[in-house]
Amino acid sequence: EGEAIGWHLLEVLKPKVPVHRLVFHEITEKAIKGALNKPRELDYGLVNAQETRRILDRLVGYEVSPLLWKKVARGLSAGRVQSVAVRLLVIRERERTQFVTANWWNLKTRLDADGRNFEATMVDYGGDRVVTGKNFDEKTGLLKKTEGFLHMGESQAKSLHERLKKGAFTVTSVERKKQERNPAPPFTTSTLQQEANRKLGLGSRQTMQVAQKLYENGHITYMRTDSLHLSDEAVSGIRKMVQSRYGQDYLSDEIRRYRTKSKGAQEAHEAIRPSGMSMRTAAEIGLSGIEAKLYELIWKRTVATQMAKAKIALTTAMISVTDPETGLAATFRASGREVMFPGFFRAYVEGRDDPAAALDNQDQPLPSLTENQSLVCVEMLTTEHETKPPARYTEATLVKELEARGVGRPSTYASIIDTIQRRGYVRNHNKQLIPTFTAMVVTRFLEESFAKVVDVEFTASMEEQLDEIAMGQEARQFLRTFYHNDIEQAIQSGIELDARSLCTIESPKIAPFRIRIGRYGPFAEFPEEGAEKPLVVNIPDELAPADVDRETLEALKTQRELSDAPLGVDPGTGKSVYAKKGRYGAFVQLGEVTDDEPKPKRMSLPKGVELTDVDLPLALSLLSLPRELGHHPEDNEKIVASIGRYGPYVAHKRTFASLKAEDDVLTIDLERALTLIAQKATRGRSVEPMRSLGEHPDGGVMDILDGRYGPYIKFGKLNVTIPKDEDPMTISVARGLELIAEKAKKGPTKRKRKKG
Repeated sequence: EGEAIGWHLLEVLKPKVPVHRLVFHEITEKAIKGALNKPRELDYGLVNAQETRRILDRLVGYEVSPLLWKKVARGLSAGRVQSVAVRLLVIRERERTQFVTANWWNLKTRLDADGRNFEATMVDYGGDRVVTGKNFDEKTGLLKKTEGFLHMGESQAKSLHERLKKGAFTVTSVERKKQERNPAPPFTTSTLQQEANRKLGLGSRQTMQVAQKLYENGHITYMRTDSLHLSDEAVSGIRKMVQSRYGQDYLSDEIRRYRTKSKGAQEAHEAIRPSGMSMRTAAEIGLSGIEAKLYELIWKRTVATQMAKAKIALTTAMISVTDPETGLAATFRASGREVMFPGFFRAYVEGRDDPAAALDNQDQPLPSLTENQSLVCVEMLTTEHETKPPARYTEATLVKELEARGVGRPSTYASIIDTIQRRGYVRNHNKQLIPTFTAMVVTRFLEESFAKVVDVEFTASMEEQLDEIAMGQEARQFLRTFYHNDIEQAIQSGIELDARSLCTIESPKIAPFRIRIGRYGPFAEFPEEGAEKPLVVNIPDELAPADVDRETLEALKTQRELSDAPLGVDPGTGKSVYAKKGRYGAFVQLGEVTDDEPKPKRMSLPKGVELTDVDLPLALSLLSLPRELGHHPEDNEKIVASIGRYGPYVAHKRTFASLKAEDDVLTIDLERALTLIAQKATRGRSVEPMRSLGEHPDGGVMDILDGRYGPYIKFGKLNVTIPKDEDPMTISVARGLELIAEKAKKGPTKRKRKKG
């Protein structure tokens, strides 16, 4: 990309003076002087490779996306790499859908050896190995192999527990071995994103934004790299730092070099490291906040590369006890670990994707044990286990998978993950990337029509071809072949696909029901005998595709049927009263939706009130909101209580105060409301949003703030006043977009400058 930017500058500026390309990987005096002393000509192979990549991306995006609009829904997009990333998530979700849970029981004991307690787990009984999760087939839940394995149920485990707990436990063998651990290589773009996600909880995009600031301020080398190379000056600086900070014993005997093994690595830059030779710490630089934390992560990992190996002692003890009823021996295993010499652990320990896994530098020692030593059973437990479906990807594991498969470039991963979330293909919940039903349908469409476009190996091979173009191979024929062989024919097959069947999801897990994707999201169809059309029930956004089964859909159907039945009739209007659940939560409604009344009066339920708790009196009380409490003593303006999308509140003119947990919107009186409003006023105008309208379709967040002249919508640099007759706590997203569009047409407000 840097090469292509240089080419564009030449094309536009057409300089008449000599022009050279300068390349440097860190913003330091030495690096920039080195680049000035070694200028080179523009590399047109790299330019052609970048231009080819750009055209490839547009061929896929511009040709496939319009088909998605026709077959699935407007606003969707396809991408050469983003669609492959979504497919990886969908494949994992399909595996979870097919997964069958299996369970097994085992025994765990706490033993005493000369006053020191430790735990051991049964691994063998009568020569048969006790099963673990890896012995079960993920799809069927059945044992892969039964001969030679013991699969205990609850009754068998508890019976064995009673027989063994009083037995004589004896150490049959003790094995001790030493291991040496090498430090992890320095950071590349992808490994930095992975580790920042594990240790700091940062998303890929946020990690790159912070790293960009560190680079721009000259604190780290260039942060978009897939190289593990460290320059000689960097290695020299690191080794001096280790020697002075940790001592000679912690310095590796030899200089440690790393070679990049990832598929398709370009290695145009150094690894990510602190810039310069001094290896200053975050405190010495004066960093703070998240910048300090990310810099510290980079500093520790870099310094650890030249530190001595860590030495660990591992101990495994096998312990036997005889079953008095059968005479068979049960074998228990206990494992221990001790760090004999911490080495690079003093600076850095790599994180794990499995949160339950113990870190390498954590001691878990066993007491000193010898063969034939007798042990005392302090406690014995029966433990139940069940197999877990394949874990969903996190940002860290998806980045790791994309890099391992050679899909895309590390510098693009952050934007890819951000794009698939903004487009509605993925939801990030508790660090899990959960594909939506829309993603399931779009992936199916692409697999059936554009198989090569979403094929992981094919996409990875294109990266290799782009590298060949960078080395001088002709690009035009490659593009022609790709378009004619892989795009044109696929478009025709995509046009022929039936949109209705494409947007329908059927599986044994949800039969006889089916799920469809409509204009407003996923919904379930329930065929009813004698009915012209099936009953339709919306599926909440928070439900993951693999978690939806027949029971889930039946519960949604029951909930829908209950909401369709009126609670009673409002005596004042004669209209039916309903309690329903919508996309944004439960609410009560007065009357039905008709052509004459498309938006009947509704009111949200207070926090803590469930749909099943609502009866006619409560519904009528809620529908009577907003409730006038009286008048403010200072200006005689009304004080009202009501419920907005974000909870109950009291309001005086343009001041809105949320109710506390102990307050009830239906019973709060004027005195309490005045207290809450006064507290809000004395706190001053808050810079925290009153509420958020969510993300704008063009990108950016829309927040409602309480300003000096009343509530307003803040969108980027636009401050949009909310009309006085509209409630900022209930204003819709659509209305917010309308107000922003109107303000954008008018342009920024020009304030008159006072004279003098």
